[in-house]
Amino acid sequence: MKMITENNIFRIQNQAILFIPSLPPLSSSSSQMGFKALISLAFLALLSFHVNSQSCNFYEGCWIFDESFPLYDSSSCPHIRREFDCQKYGRPDTNYLNYRWQPSSCNIPRFDGKEFLRMWSNKKIMFVGDSLSLNQWQSLLCMLHSAAPNSIETPSGEGVAISSITFEDYNVTVMYYRTPFLVDIITENEGRVLNLDSIQAGKQWLQANLLIFNTWHWWLRSGQYQPWDFIQDGNKMLKDMDRTVAFSKALATWAKWVDSSVNPNTTKVFYQGVSPSHYHGSDWNESSTKSCAGETEPFMGSRYPGGPIPQEDIVKSILKTISKPVSLLDITFPSQLRKDAHPSSYNGIHLRLDCSHWCVPGLPDVWNSLLYATLVS
Repeated sequence: MKMITENNIFRIQNQAILFIPSLPPLSSSSSQMGFKALISLAFLALLSFHVNSQSCNFYEGCWIFDESFPLYDSSSCPHIRREFDCQKYGRPDTNYLNYRWQPSSCNIPRFDGKEFLRMWSNKKIMFVGDSLSLNQWQSLLCMLHSAAPNSIETPSGEGVAISSITFEDYNVTVMYYRTPFLVDIITENEGRVLNLDSIQAGKQWLQANLLIFNTWHWWLRSGQYQPWDFIQDGNKMLKDMDRTVAFSKALATWAKWVDSSVNPNTTKVFYQGVSPSHYHGSDWNESSTKSCAGETEPFMGSRYPGGPIPQEDIVKSILKTISKPVSLLDITFPSQLRKDAHPSSYNGIHLRLDCSHWCVPGLPDVWNSLLYATLVS
């Protein structure tokens, strides 16, 4: 605990702030005793807050406008891909940058890049999954760059799935491994086969001390956007199958891999929950022809009209089957409220309206703040 000012503001690791009324000069022993009693009460209050924050549901709450956000300036971050750099590519509004997530029954610590880097000094962090994992990886790179600008990029090389940035002052390497389905796509005589029972890439993931997994975004793709020709489910080779069932089986394969391969003494595992899209305004009580285009404010409410995403329950049920510790970044509901936070047409590609990914800076910074809050709580 550290006393910040003469107005008696106390803070513990940025996790709680307690204001103590101004005190008279300590001119007598009784005043000193009273001051000590007040300090003891302060400690008890902060201890109570800290314990409560550990049992708090970080994912129930609302969005609060806060001018102290964003946590960094996008123009100063060299790591943002054009798909996510909304300010660079002409987004005219900025209010979407100023919202922070406020849980209903506790506070979360403000992200501290230097503390995060100290926690993971001489270690490796890896995001594993699809372009939503890429989105979160890019966000974390910018959040850490604002605290420690000295970093080097390791070229991934053609055909290599890993992208890597090392923050030299702390020897922290932050990686992204692209695998949209977590399970393998294998080229066989029949063509490209999505094998629901195979994870050959897992040995590369085990180099990391912190793993954040994600999949779902690609499971509904078809036609020219579908990167496989057949699905192998056990001994059956199928032209297609129910995609949610396929997703569930692949996630079960990943769960078995976690239990058989991950050493919880050296590696922490997180699963990033299902990230929503905003292509249909009926999901937030507007016209079904409306999309995220032109949206400048979150949906304000304790419930999202579109309801929960069915795949959320699949994720949660499969996580319960894993005996090793795995934490869920349950970002779905907070993200559903952020119809305003997508790149829309301000994505540097201009080929399509993007209401699936997220601007950086923006919502993925909150995902990483929740990751940080879980790690320090």
